[in-house]
Amino acid sequence: MEKINPEIVELWPEIEWISDPGLRAKTAKVWEQALEKSVLTADDLNRIPFTLLCGPGLKVTFMDHKRAVVHIARDSGLKMNEFFGDELPVDMDVLLSGAILADVGKLLEYELDKDGNAIQGGYGKLVRHPFSGLSLAESCGIPPEVCHIIAAHAGEGDMVKRTTEAFIVHHADFMTFLPFKQRGA
Repeated sequence: MEKINPEIVELWPEIEWISDPGLRAKTAKVWEQALEKSVLTADDLNRIPFTLLCGPGLKVTFMDHKRAVVHIARDSGLKMNEFFGDELPVDMDVLLSGAILADVGKLLEYELDKDGNAIQGGYGKLVRHPFSGLSLAESCGIPPEVCHIIAAHAGEGDMVKRTTEAFIVHHADFMTFLPFKQRGA
């Protein structure tokens, strides 16, 4: 069994919820690779705002938002399995890996300005995070079912037929983003 980088486990304790050790290790590897390629550090992720679309003053960090999405997606998947069973089964490992990886591409999309504030970099203006995240995931051997969630979680996903797991992550992500955007935080 592959050992997971402790920095990734500290950043993502929820990674332990993925029961398949191979998928858990690949999910961690994507985050490890993203951090290697990014100007951002794990500490930055616990300090920068989760979105650049709500203006200055947003206190919800990237990791606050990301971890909330994973928790909401997990709870939703468990309830759907409880109430719908075989009629609409949710693969919890696929769901969890997808939720953890949905915004990993933002590590390539964001840069830091001279004051240490997160901004969209040149790469990010051309390649949004669903695409860069998908590329990172595929390079680490993430299965297509999880890659689909990464690619379909944002607005770009409105053009494809989402799986049940992708719907869950999409809605968990937007329900924890749109209220902030609406209030202009």
